[in-house]
Amino acid sequence: MINIAGVDHVGGDMFESVPQGDAIFMKWILHDWSDGHCLKLLKNCHKALPDNGKVIVVEANLPVKPDTDTAVVGVSQCDLIMMAQNPGGKERSEQEFRALASEAGFKGVNLICCVCNFWVMEFYK
Repeated sequence: MINIAGVDHVGGDMFESVPQGDAIFMKWILHDWSDGHCLKLLKNCHKALPDNGKVIVVEANLPVKPDTDTAVVGVSQCDLIMMAQNPGGKERSEQEFRALASEAGFKGVNLICCVCNFWVMEFYK
């Protein structure tokens, strides 16, 4: 594991609790879980953050309308893989991420940047 100043790597069960911090980073985590599990995890993150804290999420965004773009086809294929391998796991649309964040208590979601349909999103308090 690489040591980075100001970054603590802490083990544990994210469905029980999340360590406190100014920001929490999750890459390719939410697509593995059902909406119920994601909601529990995001509520734990919300509790662990200060008033100006945020969760930084990196996930694919499934388009609402079908598209033949290569990146969109790849995300659609990942959605099928999640469905087959992870009960409840799925790729989500921007609207679904916004709804999860809101239900977990976050005030909003900023989409920061995108590469090949993988988005960096901030869920902020």
